[in-house]
Amino acid sequence: QVQLVESGGGLVQAGGTLSLSCAASGSIFGLSAMGWYRQAPGKQRELVALIPSSGVPNYADPVKGRFTISRDYARNTVYLQMNSLKPEDTAVYYCNIQLRRSPGTRDYWGQGTQVTVSS
Repeated sequence: QVQLVESGGGLVQAGGTLSLSCAASGSIFGLSAMGWYRQAPGKQRELVALIPSSGVPNYADPVKGRFTISRDYARNTVYLQMNSLKPEDTAVYYCNIQLRRSPGTRDYWGQGTQVTVSS
């Protein structure tokens, strides 16, 4: 069984900052990538940022230069620091982890946390 516990999020004015964290536990052997996705009302879920085992992060273009993803390998925790927030960043943010399960990988998701940016 895999548990993902998210924290952070909330309401902030445009230009403000928020941070998210997600701690993974349970049967997480083979843990590879950890990351964040978001889903705005009426839109599909989209990648925000991902950090693989190698530690080289990947960001979606809309958040480059504003968001920073980091990972604590010892605590199996991923963080997302969000600066210069915009109203269009408003969405439910989901933690994602990938576990190596031969022959491929399997995705697990957090429960989601709301981020609301007011103009």
